[in-house]
Amino acid sequence: MGLSVRCRSRKLSTEPPGVTARLTQEAHIGTGRRKRKYSHVGDLLATDDTELTSTAQPIPAQREAGRGRAGSVTKSSVQTQPVGPPIRWSTGAYARFGSRIYEATIMNQRIIVALAIVAGAVLSGVPAATQQASIPTFQVDPYFPKPLPNAWTFGWVAAVFVDARDHIWLLHVPSSLSQWEDGAGTDPPRSLCCKAAPPVVEFDQDGNVVQSWGGPGQGYDWPATEHALYIDHKDHVWISSSDNAEGQVLKFTRDGQFLMQIGKKTKGAGSNDTTSLGGPAGIVVDPQTNEVIIADGYVNRRVIVFDADTGAYKRHWGAYGETPDDGPYAYDPDQPLPRQMQAVHCINQSSDGLLYVCDRGSNRLQVFQRDGTFVSEAQIQPRTRGGAGTTDGIAFSRDAEQQFLYVADGGNHRVWILRRSDLQILGSFGQGGHHTGGFIAPHMLGLDSKGNMYVGESVDGRRIQRFVYTGMSAAESN
Repeated sequence: MGLSVRCRSRKLSTEPPGVTARLTQEAHIGTGRRKRKYSHVGDLLATDDTELTSTAQPIPAQREAGRGRAGSVTKSSVQTQPVGPPIRWSTGAYARFGSRIYEATIMNQRIIVALAIVAGAVLSGVPAATQQASIPTFQVDPYFPKPLPNAWTFGWVAAVFVDARDHIWLLHVPSSLSQWEDGAGTDPPRSLCCKAAPPVVEFDQDGNVVQSWGGPGQGYDWPATEHALYIDHKDHVWISSSDNAEGQVLKFTRDGQFLMQIGKKTKGAGSNDTTSLGGPAGIVVDPQTNEVIIADGYVNRRVIVFDADTGAYKRHWGAYGETPDDGPYAYDPDQPLPRQMQAVHCINQSSDGLLYVCDRGSNRLQVFQRDGTFVSEAQIQPRTRGGAGTTDGIAFSRDAEQQFLYVADGGNHRVWILRRSDLQILGSFGQGGHHTGGFIAPHMLGLDSKGNMYVGESVDGRRIQRFVYTGMSAAESN
């Protein structure tokens, strides 16, 4: 006897183009008897008295429009590769559970769908213990960090990073402070408060300042506009400049001793010049290859790779893994996506080696293999306009599989939660505002070993907040 699945459905408030209605699922394992109230995530719309029974028949994955007596399917494009065994509909139509695409056969007013059975208890794509997709939830910690010493305050918080010791690092832009914020930093002081903290500040888990450093020095060109901060597997600290007139990435020891500079203080010669950078905005170091990989950036339109020890050039690529082009660029949400990136703003690497790149100008993420081979892409709120865009920073959940991708959205002032396997949006948290837990231009984010999230806010936000991981809950209806 095959296992059957009963699902209770809830129609969403919006209906994506090409899909008659989008449904969330609440699946239960049952045995053989007729079930009621079945519905399905994605494209399949079934009626009452519909039963799913397990059977296996892998076939090539594709979908067409079709209609059966007990349900219907409409056309919908799929941008990601299907995972799991696809199954054939006798009508030539297809169904989808999450990222898994199945075909099925309509028999005797029933929809028979093939699902892979694991130990007789788990359906492929639908864990027996999962009734509805669940996502991590967070609660703001109003006491992190502790009050800063020395009348310090932050300007634009450009970067946040959590190191292997669970210490939280912050990089901010001291020059962004206004005269009203920097009264104690003038000579003589105009007021008791305040003055800019050093550009680099390290906190412990209790929110105490451990150390601080940064600024101009001998042998290197400190950025006019600080932007990215990354700590590699050797405990080296990398910092970039996003200034449109600059193009340098700096490497330091943990306590701020200068080690190496890649690029120059002056702007480079374009997206295919291998000796310079153009407003580099994001940094990650691959521990397997010992390569520093740079999202380059505010001026250039590429990802570029160097040896992390010598600074020797290795390779570079643009959108879709193609040669970058510095020609005219335009983004229109009603037109096909541009073949080039604009404002290549962040980069991060998952534990399986994939590179996730923010193309903020097109409100999208692109995923690449180490060698620049294009894997997939997704947009977040594509109709968002303005310079901030929706893809500012990326971090991964701390489970072994890194199931979730967190994206800081400076244009809509929130953090999105995506399923990493197919880049589907599952939910979000936060809203615009200066109140505790609100966001103004969330820019970069990081997670500690407990899954707590740290979000740095740029422009008028000018702070770091901690959001404590509180467990899993039902995903939003997106």
